[in-house]
Amino acid sequence: MENTSENYFDETYELVKKYTDDRLLLFKIQSAKKTAKITSKVIFIFIASILLFFIMMFLGFMLAYFFAEKMNSNFYGFATVAGIYLGSFLLFVIVYKSYFSKKIMDMVTGIFFENDSYDIDDQDED
Repeated sequence: MENTSENYFDETYELVKKYTDDRLLLFKIQSAKKTAKITSKVIFIFIASILLFFIMMFLGFMLAYFFAEKMNSNFYGFATVAGIYLGSFLLFVIVYKSYFSKKIMDMVTGIFFENDSYDIDDQDED
């Protein structure tokens, strides 16, 4: 009888250990997947921001020279474009907290809590 109970506890210990190891592996895989997804989005946003910066810079130069030609003064042409950029920046700062901040938090939170099942295949990809 003692041998049977000892064997039972050994088997139970091994099952609990295997279950714990499997859960830990599942957690690692899910964490790696979510980290990779966030990293991918950050890299995309970074590259898109750099390209958008150069597009806006050259369009700004074009617009500044256009206004400079119409106003017969480089100073006033570039000052007009600087004013447009300043107004855009102020509008962004005002709107950021009410719109963009919530969207960014929802996106990051959604990535972490989008898949509560234990299935780790690619069914939750965009």
